[in-house]
Amino acid sequence: MLAYALGAFAATPEIASIWVGVSPGFIDNPILSSLAVNSPLVRFLPSGGPTRQETVRNTLAAMLNAGIPENDWVLVHDAARPGISPALIQKLIAEVTHMGEGGLLAMPLADTLKMADANSAIAGNPIRSLRTISREHLWQAQTPQMFGLRQLHDAIEGGIRLEADITDEASAMELAGASPLLVEGATRNFKVTHPADWELMHAILQVSAK
Repeated sequence: MLAYALGAFAATPEIASIWVGVSPGFIDNPILSSLAVNSPLVRFLPSGGPTRQETVRNTLAAMLNAGIPENDWVLVHDAARPGISPALIQKLIAEVTHMGEGGLLAMPLADTLKMADANSAIAGNPIRSLRTISREHLWQAQTPQMFGLRQLHDAIEGGIRLEADITDEASAMELAGASPLLVEGATRNFKVTHPADWELMHAILQVSAK
């Protein structure tokens, strides 16, 4: 999955460098060097932390320490979304740079939402629907998510300090008072979570490669 995601970013002319935060115990794995061999843009950092937000914070801090200008734009992406494409990346970059403010790929919610009755799941009872939630104005967040380097680092740092529930970069920016742009992504950019997800994703990627 990581190879597909790296390939998409490496094939996007606007991308100047690709920084991948991994667990310190995995940094010397030969798999990583084989992934980076075809792109000099890619560098791996032992900046992985116990949570997503700490991994991103650590990686952004390493970029700042390496001399990347603090007002540069950065795009944070989940390796578990291998369906990302150069066209989607460029769409996000174009919209964010045009507006001059951060944003993320996302999809308007299409499914009907149900609120489960928490009490119905007690002691193995069937889970029951309590009510239907309007999907109007609801979007599913995707990645990449694009913000200013220093701005995003400080927002995540502040969220961690407050022990806030930061589930993505946009939530950290929202906590800091920003209203990120929602740029429509694509269904193919879904997150691979279960084995069946990878079967579907692999089929999509195989078709795209033809």
